[in-house]
Amino acid sequence: MTGPVLREMRWWDIAPVLHLERELFPEDAWSEGMFWSELAHARGPEATRRYVVAEEPGDGAVDGTGAGDGRIAGYAGLAAAGGLGDVQTIAVAREHWGTGLGARLLTELLQYATAFECEEVLLEVRVDNTRAQKLYERFGFAPIGFRRGYYQPGNVDALVMRLNMHDTTDTTDTARTTSDTTIGTTDTTTDTTTETTESAESHG
Repeated sequence: MTGPVLREMRWWDIAPVLHLERELFPEDAWSEGMFWSELAHARGPEATRRYVVAEEPGDGAVDGTGAGDGRIAGYAGLAAAGGLGDVQTIAVAREHWGTGLGARLLTELLQYATAFECEEVLLEVRVDNTRAQKLYERFGFAPIGFRRGYYQPGNVDALVMRLNMHDTTDTTDTARTTSDTTIGTTDTTTDTTTETTESAESHG
């Protein structure tokens, strides 16, 4: 059975992504406007964002524009500025948890971070989301601190994790093979100054 195909997120993906966002993060889901704002910074020579969706194969597969007709199984985004990357969000539909899709999405974001010439990548994850934390640790992320009461309205603390991109070559290959049997979604939002992180893997 063919797995979901990763491709660039485009404006026509916002509606299905928003549906999945609300399903996974009912308390603090991103708004439609937030996704539009993120994608507005994802193209062109001055781009500071990269977003990707995981699309299940549809009857027509993927056409010449890169748009398919399958269901969105996950999505992820990265912000980058001044040599620093920030995982904005990673989300995986529940039926795809344990399939390695979260690891594939994170690998894609780290490739974008390399293209952006990031020296470090940060993310936030709920302190009670140990499944997501284990995935990030496999990729070489290490905890560096906490953000108290970061997730509202639940008042849940966020664990801040950092990856030194100079140490990723071997770690990424190992993480991809050991996969993401533990994860649902990660979402972290950063307008370079603003951030958010959730849990299904995790949300920023």
